[in-house]
Amino acid sequence: MIHRHAENRHGRDFVVGDIHGEYRLLEAALHRVDFQTERDRLFAVGDLIDRGPDSFACLALALEPWFFGVRGNHEALAAAALGGGDWGAWLMNGGTWVRDHDRDAVRRRLAAALVRLPLAREVAVAGKRLGIVHAEPPPDWSQVETADEALAHRLVWGRRRIASQDTTPVTGIDAVAVGHTIVPEPVRLGNVHYLDTGAFDTGRLTLVEARDLVE
Repeated sequence: MIHRHAENRHGRDFVVGDIHGEYRLLEAALHRVDFQTERDRLFAVGDLIDRGPDSFACLALALEPWFFGVRGNHEALAAAALGGGDWGAWLMNGGTWVRDHDRDAVRRRLAAALVRLPLAREVAVAGKRLGIVHAEPPPDWSQVETADEALAHRLVWGRRRIASQDTTPVTGIDAVAVGHTIVPEPVRLGNVHYLDTGAFDTGRLTLVEARDLVE
């Protein structure tokens, strides 16, 4: 359900918004901050795939030793379709890239990626704690530990907090980074940071240093 990470004593930690197949935008963003894979870490708020041009390559990011993502709703849509479920929902939401690849190869890569895409992560940063989920955290961060099906769905799909512009801080955590809902620029509601700036449409992929989110 949740993976925890000790403080990075050798490099920096970054958090990236929804990548959505925009591999080149990610490469450019990492180049701008001189990201070093041997010592820096990249945390992602989910939705590595769909809509952008390089979803198959972006899915492989989950297998890199310096990359730590969470599961987004687009990974969930892909898993459902490739598992024999609803193809229509995935294709309508950007999954048509699968037609350009061997379906079994996509299924194998997705299965390997999902093992490394939990619903939540928690990172120690500058003596504080940063939580990461795709869509919406619970009111109390400790609830992630024992999330039932309803809460698990909210972590991946929820939009109630941002829809109501709720600034109530999530308790039990210093800050939380999420994506899922496109915003013109990063938005903070309480201690929740919304980082999805619609890279596949706007060409703007948000990459922030984790330290900046907890300060």
